[in-house]
Amino acid sequence: MTEDLRPAVRLARRRFLTLTGAATAVAFGTNLPGTALGSGNAGGLTGNPFTLGVASGDPLPDAVVIWTRLAPQPYEPLGGAPYKEVGVDWQVASDEHFRRVVRSGRATARPEFAHSVHVDVRGLEPGRHYWYRFKVDRYLSPTGRTRTAPAPGQRGGQLTLGVSSCQAWTDGYYTAQRHLANEDVDAVVFLGDYIYEFGISTAGGLRNVTTPVPSQFRTEADTLDRYRLQYALYKSDPDLQAAHQSAPWITTWDDHEVQDNYAGSISKANAPVEDFLVRRANAYRAYWEHLPLRGPAPQGPNYLLYRRFTFGQVAQLSVLDTRQYRSDQAAGDGWKVDSEARRDPARVLAGQQQTQWFLQGLNRSRTTWNVLANQVIMSRMDLDPTPVDLYNMDAWDGYGAEQKLMLDGLAANRHRNPVVLTGDVHAGYALDMKRDFADPDSQTYGVEIVPTSFSSGGNGVPVSANGQKFLSGNPHLKFVDERRGYSVLRFDNAQLRVDCRMVPYVDKPGAPISTVRSFVVEAGNPGLEEL
Repeated sequence: MTEDLRPAVRLARRRFLTLTGAATAVAFGTNLPGTALGSGNAGGLTGNPFTLGVASGDPLPDAVVIWTRLAPQPYEPLGGAPYKEVGVDWQVASDEHFRRVVRSGRATARPEFAHSVHVDVRGLEPGRHYWYRFKVDRYLSPTGRTRTAPAPGQRGGQLTLGVSSCQAWTDGYYTAQRHLANEDVDAVVFLGDYIYEFGISTAGGLRNVTTPVPSQFRTEADTLDRYRLQYALYKSDPDLQAAHQSAPWITTWDDHEVQDNYAGSISKANAPVEDFLVRRANAYRAYWEHLPLRGPAPQGPNYLLYRRFTFGQVAQLSVLDTRQYRSDQAAGDGWKVDSEARRDPARVLAGQQQTQWFLQGLNRSRTTWNVLANQVIMSRMDLDPTPVDLYNMDAWDGYGAEQKLMLDGLAANRHRNPVVLTGDVHAGYALDMKRDFADPDSQTYGVEIVPTSFSSGGNGVPVSANGQKFLSGNPHLKFVDERRGYSVLRFDNAQLRVDCRMVPYVDKPGAPISTVRSFVVEAGNPGLEEL
């Protein structure tokens, strides 16, 4: 480039980067999602780069994160994108036709982050819907809808959450996600196991695909490229994409984002710690790359995932991470009888810093409801009604001392209406949380809602023989359903309503959804009341 052309080029670039409002809307409005017009080379991309859809998440009163990843060939290295930075234009509008663009700009998709884009859009109005989209040269992304949180201290109103977890791709179709996309929720809370690290057979498991799954999916995910492939497969699903496009997601991880039942730096197979932490770093990086999370990206094998959201005066939502900091499971994992190891105060699930953070936030809360997004069952659970108590070493029961600290903290804040949301078990549960779980007449101080899995576990049944054992052995357990789906929770200042929504099958697409059970919890009067 000659010297006398540089000022003109810089001026043109500044003018392009500051396009806002109607001018930018016109510039974006000439393309249809996924189509290409004109003769540009889309930053060296060959084909539609938005194959993995768009998403938003972590809503604040004045901000939300919008996400996409450029992957014209999602099952190829780097998603088929060149190893170079690509400029991505973005818009946020107050109407779905983008006639009123309120924020816009240009982000950089970097190859070291798999060309993922995370834009923390600030300066938005509280408690309202927005629409967003991305553009790379001649390619336009699908449009996503998001919503900011209400203003701090805002009185009245209602908070509606869609809640689920565990979406093994091989266990069935994402029909439940498609139904969730049609629910009018303010946010989706996802409680872990977004992917499963397992290798995938040619046939695709219960999906029984007609096109064989590519050979690169046969091995278990452990490298960064292999984790990226797994996310690409999952996020290519149109029903999952629809659920992300419909509302902001608030996510946390459990074990399968790294490895089944890992604990902190301890792998399931007891690999050398140094080797496993490399794997964990790969997994955490891929997780961040594929979800609408605020920066910065994970640093090596560590990432600060626990965080808190407030929705006016209605609810405070605290999100836990019960994998990164936990001690190894006692007694070799599984369901075991009581032991000194289970009760050892040195063994932790959330860790001292995170536990104190949660309890301090709970003690200071001024909202009607205080919600804890958590991965594994927190309430006491016995395996069966026999006289011998059997504890799940991978759940809070396996970490008795820290469990007691958390439960005592919740009980002391009974007046703050604690609600625990839990994933992991591939079933829908509803539990009263008791001062003494062995005594049905003991005081109830909160509720725990397990909203079943999206797909993990296959079709399922209403109640299996094992589910019936849980009901018989745990009088505080009010409901079990082992089909797939999600729960819709509606909070206001008077009550919480829980609708347990299930599909009858996931081994083929097109299943209907129905509400199989509904409960209410009155503010100031903890305990589940069936409708």
